[in-house]
Amino acid sequence: MLDWLLQKLPPRVREKALDYLVLTRMDRPIGALLLLWPTWWALWLAAGDFPPVKLLVIFTLGVFAMRAAGCAINDFADRKLDPQVARTAGRPIASGRVTPREALIVFAALLVFAFVLVLFTNKFTILLSFGGAALAAIYPFTKRYTNLPQVVLGAAFGWSIPMAFAAVSNTVPPLGWLLFIANILWSVIYDTQYAMVDRDEDIKAGAKSTAILFGDADLPILGILMGTFALAMLFVGQRANLGWLYWLALVAALGLFAWQLWSIRTRDRQACLTAFRNNNWLGMVLWIGIVLALAFR
Repeated sequence: MLDWLLQKLPPRVREKALDYLVLTRMDRPIGALLLLWPTWWALWLAAGDFPPVKLLVIFTLGVFAMRAAGCAINDFADRKLDPQVARTAGRPIASGRVTPREALIVFAALLVFAFVLVLFTNKFTILLSFGGAALAAIYPFTKRYTNLPQVVLGAAFGWSIPMAFAAVSNTVPPLGWLLFIANILWSVIYDTQYAMVDRDEDIKAGAKSTAILFGDADLPILGILMGTFALAMLFVGQRANLGWLYWLALVAALGLFAWQLWSIRTRDRQACLTAFRNNNWLGMVLWIGIVLALAFR
């Protein structure tokens, strides 16, 4: 459908539209899915079953809008760094196809769209949304000042969790914050795998990441983080009174983690990228486990 619409546009307009799609990573939905699964975890847990359709639509659209906005501001922040890294040198700003000013306009437009969506919730959720916008704007710049930008990414990606609880119940219970912390752990895991792909070039360019911070201890640290995430999700299941279907999903998630660690044991770049993408299945498995456990308890 999207290809058909693009083909209907004049050549110059089509080229610019494609550049904007690449800028916002709409051509690569993996990042949006990694943000979507925790949001859906939260919506189902907050509602105790299938969430209100209106909120499901609002948060699903909001996920894609905020992820796209985050990509635009990320490329703006990395406009001098990306040309030094082979994998990112062809990005729209780095290659000159989109100007930094255009990226800021896209970022602002997407934030406005996401904010309009939030206006259809409640006051508490609207207030929380300002924190999410701030985290999305701050994250891309943290890789210059801290070795833990993945932690900030996790907070930005996970801010939809307290917002989802607030939208459903007008409060954020301990379960919501526990799920938020678990998501930060998970984000550090998969974004460290992603950063391992560019680690050597990032060191030369002066960027910082947990992949660089962990160094040769990256694999055992990732294993510890995976175990800690699983423990946090176990506590989530206990607090939410989820049944055996959820525990089965958690066991499956541990199996996926084990496969990821095994596949990146040589730290091959392609293997690290594949392990990163595999987290999409992990997020989906846990969501299915939550949905089924709530439906049949």
